[in-house]
Amino acid sequence: MKKTLRRTYRISKYVIYRETLVDYKEHFWSFLGAFFGIGIIALLQSQYLLEQENIFLIGSFGASSVLIYGAIQSPLAQPRNLVGGHVISALAGVTIYQIVPDILWLSAPLAVAFSIILMQYTKTLHPPGGATALIAVTSPGKIADLGYWYVLSPVLSGCIILLVVALIFNNLTKNRTYPTSTKWKRLLHKKHKHNLKN
Repeated sequence: MKKTLRRTYRISKYVIYRETLVDYKEHFWSFLGAFFGIGIIALLQSQYLLEQENIFLIGSFGASSVLIYGAIQSPLAQPRNLVGGHVISALAGVTIYQIVPDILWLSAPLAVAFSIILMQYTKTLHPPGGATALIAVTSPGKIADLGYWYVLSPVLSGCIILLVVALIFNNLTKNRTYPTSTKWKRLLHKKHKHNLKN
């Protein structure tokens, strides 16, 4: 019994120690990625879009940034999940809004529920996708007027910007590799080897 307690204590102490370590380099790269990813989208919205079409930055991109810049090893943060989750959820949200536009108590839960099921079915689960679906049914005015264009811009275009920035900033150091799937790792490793030869 004493051995079991000691072992449990050692394991708990190790887990708590590892979980509370502050990795300043990791935080630095997370900060830079999020700053530039969201910054580029915000710059495009504020500087290059006309005031009447000024929708390019949506709230769910903030949540995506937490995953793709701060939790890059998570299966939910991978490119397929980022892009697929948002696009599928946007499609679900817009479709539900087209069917039941004026019944918020029905359209909001339907949009989120369908987006979750569709993301699970397509293996693109990305939690901020639920927010993307919800935005499609709850945002009055410009987003509602966009209809299915909402899927292309701001959703798909914003996801591509976030992804490109993630591919750059998450691969600048040898300690960070993004995406983390083995297929992508092999591709990046091959490219890195090829660059070393040249």
